[in-house]
Amino acid sequence: MTENARISIKSLGIILTLAVVLCLSYTSTYGQGKRKIIQLSGIILSAEDTTSGVPGVHIYVPKAGRGTTSNRVGYWSMPVLEGDEIVISAIGFEKQYYKIPQSEKDNLTIIVELVSDITYLEEVEIMPFPTEEVLKEAVIALNLPVSESVNEQNLNDELLRLMIETTPMDASMNSSWYLNNWVEYQNDNFGPRPNPLLNPFNWAKFFKSLKKKD
Repeated sequence: MTENARISIKSLGIILTLAVVLCLSYTSTYGQGKRKIIQLSGIILSAEDTTSGVPGVHIYVPKAGRGTTSNRVGYWSMPVLEGDEIVISAIGFEKQYYKIPQSEKDNLTIIVELVSDITYLEEVEIMPFPTEEVLKEAVIALNLPVSESVNEQNLNDELLRLMIETTPMDASMNSSWYLNNWVEYQNDNFGPRPNPLLNPFNWAKFFKSLKKKD
């Protein structure tokens, strides 16, 4: 074997050795930085009532942008990583925080008791006017003298009858009138509409009413 061949084999051995060392070093570093996946499950309870679960509670990891919601009995489950910080929040309760510890198991179960977040507001008196003085002025302005003669005129029978006869139809009356006419027009498809002026019985009733001066 020539001297050049020996040098080439030696160089190739050194390169292979360095490659193996680099691979082992990368694998070791990657293994140290990789976090374990844990299936985290739990039950959400209320501190005031621990007999039933709290539904609709949000459990999420803010930095990772993933999460879940408790079901109607307060149960939930989601995959997390070791070291994740989860937030547990619901309307009417104080937020709680939980950090995933290192564990040899692939699953973890916790029980969370939420504390009610009670905020007391100052008493507010609601009035239709900004101040009591404005309310008094409005009441005084409405206390107008009304003469009895005006009331009697408004309650006149003839005036009321005239108002009823001349009052235009509203939306519901117009709708009823239109539907009734539409039904009559549909019935006309089966024959001509009868003319009351051509009915002899109607004329007989008319003449009898004239004799009776009705």
